[in-house]
Amino acid sequence: MQGENFINSEREIKVSFGYQCNSPRGIPCSAANGREIWSGSEMPRTGSFSCLSGAALSANATLANTNICNGVIGGEILPSLDSPKSFRRVPSSPSLPRLDILSSSLQSSISNLSCSSPSPVDSPETDSFLLKPMSAPSRTDSFLNAMEVQMAGGAAGEDRVQAVCSEENGWLFCAIYDGFNGRDAADFLAGTLYETIIFYFTLLDRESKQNVPTGNGCFEYFHDDSLVGNKAKPTSRIDGKNYASAESLMKKTADCKMEVPCDSFRHGVLDSLQHALSQAENDFLYMVEQEMEDRPDLVSIGSCVLVVFLHGNDMYTLNLGDSRAVLATYDDANDMGRTEKLKAIQLTDIHTVDNEVERTRLLHEHPDDSMPVVAGKVKGKLKVTRAFGVGYLKKKKMNDAVMGIIRVHNLISPPYISTEPSLNVHTISRSDHFVIIGSDGLFDFFSNDEAVKLVLSYISSNPYGDPAKFLLEQLVIKAAHSAGFSKEELMNIPAGRRRKYHDDVTVMVIILGTNHRTSKASTCV
Repeated sequence: MQGENFINSEREIKVSFGYQCNSPRGIPCSAANGREIWSGSEMPRTGSFSCLSGAALSANATLANTNICNGVIGGEILPSLDSPKSFRRVPSSPSLPRLDILSSSLQSSISNLSCSSPSPVDSPETDSFLLKPMSAPSRTDSFLNAMEVQMAGGAAGEDRVQAVCSEENGWLFCAIYDGFNGRDAADFLAGTLYETIIFYFTLLDRESKQNVPTGNGCFEYFHDDSLVGNKAKPTSRIDGKNYASAESLMKKTADCKMEVPCDSFRHGVLDSLQHALSQAENDFLYMVEQEMEDRPDLVSIGSCVLVVFLHGNDMYTLNLGDSRAVLATYDDANDMGRTEKLKAIQLTDIHTVDNEVERTRLLHEHPDDSMPVVAGKVKGKLKVTRAFGVGYLKKKKMNDAVMGIIRVHNLISPPYISTEPSLNVHTISRSDHFVIIGSDGLFDFFSNDEAVKLVLSYISSNPYGDPAKFLLEQLVIKAAHSAGFSKEELMNIPAGRRRKYHDDVTVMVIILGTNHRTSKASTCV
């Protein structure tokens, strides 16, 4: 069955994009349809990835574009960001006017930079200190240093997928937003989170230049150098409570250059990711409050969040919920030709009540509530313990806005769903082969090891194929077999009804290193 291609009609494939990096000599990139997507002078290779493959399959029936923010997201922002057939070149200029349409508080961030942990969602603002008034920072001043980027994205059911690349500056942004109870939250994230992250990255540079102390943060993150030197070691947790000064975040010395960022710089990047997510959450819940009288269903809509950001040789991950990033790496770089040596390392935590650590945390945070977990779900409503949106489990006002079975009748001590993400940074070594980024629908059918073995076997025999799409094809075969259908019969079941047999599934595969091969990404409905 390997290499079998049955998701191939124009009726089924609605979005298809791909990216392959230049060779060290500057060979132009090509899109999945064979058209050149980069032109200009030769560029040196500065990143640690060579190509991207992705695919998404819908099971849920949902509107093409939801009307969050009075239709601004679906009618104005997403059409300007989505590129359903290929990566396209877009200017990397500040887009604060776009964000200002949506945000109740982003404009204040231009002159106020939060340097403490995010406040509870019931509080409208985070603690901040006053900076000197300043204009919107230019992205050309940022360490990302990109005048233009390549962007692609699309939707499948309630999932959203997004990829942004600046190959000449050695960075790649990939995100999967796994929405639930509707796609408004995933659409909001697709329309704003990347822009908000870039905004905080530019503030990181501005802060450095102004030499403003950062204060004390309280964000925990992992710094995983376990594969450096080709020796596997347990990942260690670093408590990042005492950050270095802002000046050191971008320190460029003989021992700490941009190509090899120092730990304080990594702190700054992770801090920026955390602040951007908190900003997006505050903005989304603000919009929900404005519109919930007309659309009370908005209070129950949320999304898991998985962001993978490659910058030079560092791979940062941010996640809320149960999507995963899985690294395929070799035990010994000297035995890279031996298939049995490849192993799967999960880079992200799983935030569900099935995770004993998460369940214990939830019980500890709600000592006055004897039933924070009911029937294996948070307050009997949600299996994930951390998520974006889902305001009725975070704010009493939003819970009071809904009636019937949706409403929680004993919301004793909200918030019950956390928006504090797991953060990780891994330094890519020559032992690392590829990364699989997937929503939980993929891992309903395959373990981490199984997914890695499938990708390896496929790219070994199909060096110019699409491993992410192959993963989906194998998932459909397995789901159909479990249900007693042929794969064709399963695919002919309409979205909505097909949710009984599998979830929306979004997958991206990032090939690391300098192996150059054609890549594709597809969204199939």
